Amino acid sequence: MNHSLHLTKNYYVQQLHYIDENINELTNLYLSSTPVQERLKHFFNLYVLEVEELLKTNKRNEIISYFPKVFIGTKVTVLYDDENETEDYVICYPEQSDPDLGYISFLSPVGRQLLFKNLGDKVSIKIPTGELLVTIKEISFVGELIEYGSKSKEA
Repeated sequence: MNHSLHLTKNYYVQQLHYIDENINELTNLYLSSTPVQERLKHFFNLYVLEVEELLKTNKRNEIISYFPKVFIGTKVTVLYDDENETEDYVICYPEQSDPDLGYISFLSPVGRQLLFKNLGDKVSIKIPTGELLVTIKEISFVGELIEYGSKSKEA
């Protein structure tokens, strides 16, 4: 696990390159998957700024060990307030999603609503049947699992 923590900075630097290289395709996916009233102007610019801030905050650290916000490549544990039950979601790219395993795209309705949320935030997640109240209980880096999972899918 210690080795995987060393990948955190590199993972997010590569993520910035991936977004830059695929911005047109990602923007089209975002626009087609996000209802007009929920779209954020400059969504990807905001995301890039958040990642740059994460890297800047950890500039002097060898690794990023604390994730105060939900990013692509993190596992977020949410507590369903009404049911007092937790569930884990791994926030990933659309091509890596596997909802049965808890891997949800950052462009999916739930993934999009969790992105940028802070540890401890209470969030009202809109779903087709209404709204769910959740609390962000834990955020951790799992980018190495996403990379491994996507490679094993291709094999």
